[in-house]
Amino acid sequence: MTNFLTILFDGVAYGMLLFVLASGLAVTLGLMNFVNLAHGAFAAFGGYVCAVLVNRSGVPFFVALPLAFAAAALAGVVAERTLFRHLYRRSELEQVLFTIGFVFMAVAATDYVMGSSQVFINLPDVLQGQIDLFGVGIGRYRLMIIVICGLLTLAIQGTLARTRFGARLRAAVDDPRVASGLGINVPQVFAFTFAFGCGLAGLGGALGAEILGLDPYFPLKFLIYFLIVVTVGGSSTITGPFMAALVLGIADVAGKYYVPKLGAFVIYALMIVILIWRPHGLFGRTVAR
Repeated sequence: MTNFLTILFDGVAYGMLLFVLASGLAVTLGLMNFVNLAHGAFAAFGGYVCAVLVNRSGVPFFVALPLAFAAAALAGVVAERTLFRHLYRRSELEQVLFTIGFVFMAVAATDYVMGSSQVFINLPDVLQGQIDLFGVGIGRYRLMIIVICGLLTLAIQGTLARTRFGARLRAAVDDPRVASGLGINVPQVFAFTFAFGCGLAGLGGALGAEILGLDPYFPLKFLIYFLIVVTVGGSSTITGPFMAALVLGIADVAGKYYVPKLGAFVIYALMIVILIWRPHGLFGRTVAR
């Protein structure tokens, strides 16, 4: 029972982290209809910004986290205004080819600037070690991830569902011409949304650096995980990717613990089963014909 609870806790923490990393992709793909396979590059950028600030400049970890978010969001604004905005009306194939090419360029640039060795972030003493709760060892860092990611999940859901900005975003996606006629600045809404998604990716990269490790190939290694979360959950809501991230995180941790020889096979098998059962994802909308 103790092992089960430990695995459950670690799986929830891993799932929460996957959701924050993938939530920006869920926003751009599900709400903006833009296939941004370069999402992991912004996650890696935020992680490296946090690592440089903490490891080399001595900035406190909790101060570096919002700075990583801001740096990734700013990079997203620049990329969206100069490159990605020209692809909104292009086909999905053109979006895929362009953004995957952007990833390879980011990998090469990161390898040149930061080197090829894996990077971890020096955590403060308060986040090291474990807390014993009813005989279960709970890692302080993973507990912090659960708390931060839980609050972010509520904030994202509330922003998109209950604020004027969320309504403007949905209107801009559904019919940009009508939205513009109603006085909505569609390019500005898209730029802010893209920047927000990139900022979430950067924050996820900073939070996940200690668990996942940072190296130049981070955007490629975890791209498949981001896509699995969005695909299994359904790209039409935020609730779907959140539930999918929790299920896949627990399944991945449990699979690697109980059947280590199968490695990551469990998460792919679960994805196939779910998509056979629900082709549009757990919370995806079925298109009527």
